[in-house]
Amino acid sequence: MSEILALDRKVNKLDYIVNLLDQKESAMPVVHAADIQPHEMHGSRFTPLIRPSAGSSELCVWRLEIGPGVQGVEHRVHREEAFVVLAGSITITIEGESSDLVVGDAAVAPAKSVIRLANPADRPAEVLVSAPVGFTGELLDGTVVNPPWVN
Repeated sequence: MSEILALDRKVNKLDYIVNLLDQKESAMPVVHAADIQPHEMHGSRFTPLIRPSAGSSELCVWRLEIGPGVQGVEHRVHREEAFVVLAGSITITIEGESSDLVVGDAAVAPAKSVIRLANPADRPAEVLVSAPVGFTGELLDGTVVNPPWVN
């Protein structure tokens, strides 16, 4: 099993290098939906849009889909993070203060704040998220998370 994981990591690194080389040939980095690989974590789907491997040097943008009833995982963000609700509704908690957000609403989590996103509704919610390149988070048990959708 460990051989398969090691091979998978090598393939991912090769894909990353090929992607970087492809972008150097183009003056206008464009991300096509058909080329995006979403990531699943904690009951949510993270779809990378803008990130260093897609040609960005300063910004990361991803689409976050939160399933119905998902409570999210409380974590600390090391850099500022912005959220815009595109569909459904969410409850965002920043440093213990909660607010319900609906389509068109936005929130900013300051650097080093503890946050949680939840979807108490019975239908999925979709959120556009932006953070600076180098963004990482930390679970409350101290585990640092370097999300693949921002690399």
